Amino acid sequence: MRVYRADQIRNVALIAHGGSGKTSLVDAALYDTGAVNRMGKVDDGSSISDADADEIKRKMSINLAVAPVEWRESKINLLDTPGYADFVGEVMAGLRAADAAVVVVSAEKGVEVGTEMVWKYADDHELPRLIFVNKLDRDNTSYDRALASLRTHFGPRVVPLTIPIGEQAGFAGVVALISGKAYTFTADTVSPGELPANLKDATARYREQLVEAAVESDDDLMAKYLEGEEISEDELRRCIKQGVASGGLTPVLVGSITKNIGVQLLLDAIVDYLPSAAECPGTSTAEAPPAAFVFKTIVDPQKGTLSLFRTYSGTLKSDSHVLNVSTGADERLGQLLLVRGKLQESAAEVPAGDIGGVVRLAKTHTGDTLGTKDTAKLPPIHLPQPAFTAAVLPKTQSDLDKMSTALTRITEEDPTLHVSRDPESAEMLLSGMGESHIDIAIERMQRRFGVDVLKRDRRVPYRETIRKKARAEGRHKKQSGGHGQFGDIWLEIEPLVGSDQEYVFENKIVGGVVPKEYVPGVEKGVIDSLKQGFIAGCRMVHVRVALVDGKYHAVDSSSQAFEIAAHLGMKEAVALAQPTLLEPIMNVTITVPDANMGDVNSDLNTKRARILGMEPTSGGLQRITAQVPMAEMLHYATDLRSITQGRGTFTMEVANYEEVPATILQQIIEAHKKEKEEK
Repeated sequence: MRVYRADQIRNVALIAHGGSGKTSLVDAALYDTGAVNRMGKVDDGSSISDADADEIKRKMSINLAVAPVEWRESKINLLDTPGYADFVGEVMAGLRAADAAVVVVSAEKGVEVGTEMVWKYADDHELPRLIFVNKLDRDNTSYDRALASLRTHFGPRVVPLTIPIGEQAGFAGVVALISGKAYTFTADTVSPGELPANLKDATARYREQLVEAAVESDDDLMAKYLEGEEISEDELRRCIKQGVASGGLTPVLVGSITKNIGVQLLLDAIVDYLPSAAECPGTSTAEAPPAAFVFKTIVDPQKGTLSLFRTYSGTLKSDSHVLNVSTGADERLGQLLLVRGKLQESAAEVPAGDIGGVVRLAKTHTGDTLGTKDTAKLPPIHLPQPAFTAAVLPKTQSDLDKMSTALTRITEEDPTLHVSRDPESAEMLLSGMGESHIDIAIERMQRRFGVDVLKRDRRVPYRETIRKKARAEGRHKKQSGGHGQFGDIWLEIEPLVGSDQEYVFENKIVGGVVPKEYVPGVEKGVIDSLKQGFIAGCRMVHVRVALVDGKYHAVDSSSQAFEIAAHLGMKEAVALAQPTLLEPIMNVTITVPDANMGDVNSDLNTKRARILGMEPTSGGLQRITAQVPMAEMLHYATDLRSITQGRGTFTMEVANYEEVPATILQQIIEAHKKEKEEK
């Protein structure tokens, strides 16, 4: 592939609800532009874009993929993003590298939950966009209905650029409203022709809508239009480009990707109406100092790490050195690549505005900036916080040795996955956007790195405490052939009220009945027993412990003996002090559409929630604040997605601890006993 200038390059993210046809569009574009001689298909695993084993297995996109095509002396870098909500990080990476977007919509279903979400993301990135209505050859589809759905959700700025010739089984081509020409598609051949008589009225009506919307971006043409003068095709095209760039206009094209209808006209529209890399903020000239942004990392245990980057300034060249501006590390660029899905092509250079790849960068990760000491760090990818966390553990000792490395590599590839260790339970925690996200990450670890990992719910960090004061003896006496072991103490324990301290230890010994050199052993035994817990294996808090009496033996006593006695004394005392459990209560903020308020509140009531407030926010949404036990929220990412069809979001943080209800307390204690027996 030849080198293109920034004004010849279009960087376009394909975004949609899952199953709308983004990946099939990439395959069709590759075929229509001559990049491949056979059109790939998602269903049979031959797609150029969905080449990962997990994607082939599930027949859906999981990873961001780049597919450059050449069309009309231009280069279009198509960024194929996943449509499933768990992989939103890949969408954000694609939008970060793009200058515009094509929103693919299924004519069968119109605007779906995922369509609304990606539209908002495109708004957040201020990206101009086109819409492609796909699957008009399917049964029970209607172009008018699909267009009405788009306008209902996205407003009157949505205007047709092409309309269908026939629908459902009779869908055979499209009409280009600007020229008024009809295009039919048979056996990969595009045939321009005269406008069918039965479409003349519809064409005139839709063209009038297009003209009215387009001239709003140009005062002179608006005046000309209002005076009844004809707007030329060139003037109309110029207005449409201006309207798209400003966000005041979103053209709609139609087609059927599986029948390869309308794809070529979409490529024309991308070249004609979406901004080139040179027209976008942040892009400089190929002669300026280099600056590139790494927006995606692909980890392959055999081939090494592949870093995908967008050059914003200057030119990156093969076999050269750059500075990682984000870390200060020097990096050697080996052979640069032009990446096309699973295919790669060597490149001598990647100039400003273009997208390329390079393997085996030692100290560079997603979000890093490459350049020189004078290069400014480029803005990061804005990623959402994880919504679901699970504990992961290795099946065998061999897996334990490899698990840490595998977790590091998969989080390097997917920054929306977070790994942490719970300091209390020592569990390794893997957090992501949903349960499917975690499940696929675990499968990927097994397939790529040979690590078998189990997933389970994370442990809820309960706390034990006591309700009343108690006193008990701890006596440790053991005789052996030589010196024996002897320690005898009395402990008083009581709830520590009105204090944030977890415990207080007091030495109230008088008269030396327990020599002072043994008191640290008693304190250590008390602290260790508090950490281990007494009824459910959880740390005990808010307890005052006093050493009030005891005995010692001049020969057999030792710090260790008194430490053991303290353990025994605490066990006896706690049993008399009405021990109970405290559970973490979360402050939860949930944002949902108005229509889902009732169902979300009903579900919260089943989770022992206290709803604190409800208030309307922008965009027909409601914000619910509540306090909910953490134990009830472990799978809330899945529950909320099911209730709201993916429209709801939530955040939560620990608020405080409260006593566990008696019925649930007994269940937790029984589960702890069972776990100890199994061990």
